[in-house]
Amino acid sequence: MALAEPVTIGLIGCGALARQVLATLGEGTTRWVILLREGSTASPPDSAVMVRDAGALLAERPQIVIEAAGQPSVAAYVPQLLAAGVPVVVSSIGALAEEHTARAISEARKASGARLVIPSGAIGGLDYLAAVAHLPGARIGYRLKKPVAAWRAELAELGLSDIAEPVTLFEGSPAEAARLYPKNTNAAFTAALVSHPAEISVSVIADPALTTNVHEIEVESSAGNALFRFANAPSPDNPKTSAVTGLSLAAAVRGLLENGGKL
Repeated sequence: MALAEPVTIGLIGCGALARQVLATLGEGTTRWVILLREGSTASPPDSAVMVRDAGALLAERPQIVIEAAGQPSVAAYVPQLLAAGVPVVVSSIGALAEEHTARAISEARKASGARLVIPSGAIGGLDYLAAVAHLPGARIGYRLKKPVAAWRAELAELGLSDIAEPVTLFEGSPAEAARLYPKNTNAAFTAALVSHPAEISVSVIADPALTTNVHEIEVESSAGNALFRFANAPSPDNPKTSAVTGLSLAAAVRGLLENGGKL
């Protein structure tokens, strides 16, 4: 469904996730400005304006910018956009695991008051996590299970190109998971941010029996126990990403526009 009012929306990247956002929000009366790094071979729609840096994007006066290009693009562009007062919807939230990036974004937000919007992405239940996060002794476990197609490179590095049983690739902190698997664990870091200061452990699993991307969040606290399970269809163009992620970004944009940029 196209947005009702004419708006200018910036979009960082034009890969599988960005194309899904474009298709979901539609072109219609929306004026798209797409930022692509030098050397990119992506092909934006003919109707979109293409720029090569954050300054040129800002010159087009976007009401909102969507980041859909991976963690390096967060550090490269988002602080400058926020400092200029433009709200940014970030898909690659694992980039905030890097202290310098998180600090730069925090300082930009404080200076301008612009919003950094963290969409729910591939998971839900974030309101529950936030509600119990400050309870003493709250424990949260996050398990990410994806089909082998999402982990071919990682499995090949381990000499496991063909597996018949689930293989645990990682167990540890959300920040380390975000560093090691930047294209797969953004939802885990989103859960960690919402759950702070409660401790959260992350497991990353390749499972040959799966055809969906499965996210499981298990919570134990004095308020009770909870288990959230999300079995998401992978994006047709990128098995590392759930199809619902692009829908979540589009929903966040609609929410911002409906509230005048103040989600």
